Amino acid sequence: MNINLPHFNMKNLVKEAGSTISRVVQLTEEKLGTTERTEYDLHFQNLAERADVTKAWTEKLVKDTESVLIPNPQNRVEDYIFEKIDKSKPKRVSNLEHLALDMIEAGGDFGQDLPYGQALIKVGQAEQKLGQCEHDFIATSGICFTQPLRKFLEGEMKTISKERGILDSKRLDLDACKNRVKKARSMLGQQSAERDLRVAQAEFDRQSEITKLLLDGISTSQASHLRHLHAFIQTQVRYYKQCGDVMEQLQRELANLGGPTPYIPLDLSNASANKSSATGGPSPSRGSGNNNSSSQAASAHRPTNQPMHVNTDQMQRARVLCSYDAKDHTELNLNANEVIFVTECSPVNEDYMYAKQGLMKGLVPRAFVEMLDEEPDVTL
Repeated sequence: MNINLPHFNMKNLVKEAGSTISRVVQLTEEKLGTTERTEYDLHFQNLAERADVTKAWTEKLVKDTESVLIPNPQNRVEDYIFEKIDKSKPKRVSNLEHLALDMIEAGGDFGQDLPYGQALIKVGQAEQKLGQCEHDFIATSGICFTQPLRKFLEGEMKTISKERGILDSKRLDLDACKNRVKKARSMLGQQSAERDLRVAQAEFDRQSEITKLLLDGISTSQASHLRHLHAFIQTQVRYYKQCGDVMEQLQRELANLGGPTPYIPLDLSNASANKSSATGGPSPSRGSGNNNSSSQAASAHRPTNQPMHVNTDQMQRARVLCSYDAKDHTELNLNANEVIFVTECSPVNEDYMYAKQGLMKGLVPRAFVEMLDEEPDVTL
């Protein structure tokens, strides 16, 4: 019976084993501080440091961007596996699309002829469009930004790391040869050691030049990364513009529905202009929850003539529809479902009413309250 055994070159095997042992001894002596080591020049050290910084930050940027695009870590792992086995990623329904489907179904059950049912269906259809915009944004961002950066890490940076590892091995061989030259006792041994030293020095110099060329190429790679970053920002701009267009269309559709409580479209341009002119520049909006945008729209028509003249003896009870944070000292903070007393301002303001909340008095947006009394209640 013929058995084919693998062919081993014993001379090369012994030589490699000897080189490995020599490197281990040299590295151990360097750690102990009992021998000298060849230092890389300052330019090479700067290039190596920049490469380490580039690798660390690129890995972090890729990880952070993927976390923003796909918050679920299980889905990220699944996508990575499908990418490695060269198969298409599974089509997932996003949270927005889940919400859209439930809104449309709820609107149908509540009644398509009723205002609330119609509004739910309109909002659900808009959420579906937002979900599709999100899918497109995630896919395009991966193509133009995260995939090129990951390809850089798995290609160029791995090559650089490999060549730097080879250079470190050549440097250990060079230093080991230098030590053997110092320790050679016979003329024949010194000649052999010097010959090995010349070979090691030549191999080290050659590997050093190769590694430097690769490290210098990082500047070109960063210029390419800048272009990918610009493409990512353009993708974001398009995405948010599409989302804005969808919401503007939704506002128009809701306003056209009418009903007992018609929707009042929010004009962000006017609200921003009024806020900027009042404060001398843009400032972050205050307020929380779903009252933030409505309060900004209402604040544009807040009464400013002080003092106001109101008849507090003829107030009516009103229920607060949703919570509201006062914009300044002239307004009251409101909690959802609480009952307060309100009356018209004098002169009447279309957006605000004058309210009494316990011992506190001030302005409240008309859209946030629902009247409970048909006739004035004079008993306070």
